Amino acid sequence: MDDIHLKLFEKPQLRDPIFIEGLPGVGNVGKLAAEHLIDQLKAVKFAEIISKYFPPQVLVKDDGLIKLVSNEFYYVKRPDNSNDIIFLVGDYQGISPEGQYLLSDRVLSFISEFGVRRIFTLGGYGIGKMIEKPRVLGAATDLELVEEMKALGVVFSKGEPGSGIVGASGLLLGLGMNYGMRSVCLMGETSGYLADPRAAEAVLNVLVKVVEVKIDYEALRHKAQQIDQLTARIRDLETQQGAEPGSERREDLGYIG
Repeated sequence: MDDIHLKLFEKPQLRDPIFIEGLPGVGNVGKLAAEHLIDQLKAVKFAEIISKYFPPQVLVKDDGLIKLVSNEFYYVKRPDNSNDIIFLVGDYQGISPEGQYLLSDRVLSFISEFGVRRIFTLGGYGIGKMIEKPRVLGAATDLELVEEMKALGVVFSKGEPGSGIVGASGLLLGLGMNYGMRSVCLMGETSGYLADPRAAEAVLNVLVKVVEVKIDYEALRHKAQQIDQLTARIRDLETQQGAEPGSERREDLGYIG
């Protein structure tokens, strides 16, 4: 087996595609957002990556069958738009710094074959506390993109994220510059404690304007209600046990995964 094995199911002919990455990370914000878009737009899976740089395990599905840990590529053709879309989602990111770099470069090499010139990576910005109305913070590869995102309400705040952008969401931007790709990272503000559909919706509110799509948020909002119920139960338990609600400290939340 190759260190990184890319399996291609079909090679679609795409027009100036926009690339959107939503791998697991802080609050699973990027994963939730990208998978919601894939479902809404009925995207088609066309390739997958398996690699020794992923955790050494298989996942067990609801029907009892197993699957190798992987990252998956999907595409959407849009006859009424000049830009098709490629998505990257998956079970895990690379588990080592070397793996992160090699996987990110392999992804960029692959999408360059389709003429990708613009990248949007999606993630969560962990702040260590629950929040009702999350901001969307941004980082970009050039000042023109910064201004474009500011006009859509994205916040570019000095010192945030203070520890930079860790993982694929950052490396795809940095390494993508070597491929001539202009890139933006959209970071939904999140506690970092639980999967955060509300932060994912905030990110999507910006992204759908950029890629010019209309989607329904009902499924995400239902997930947010479930998380709220879970959070309420946790707070009740903390109160019963005499702990200060939310007092448990979480380290290293201020980054993108």
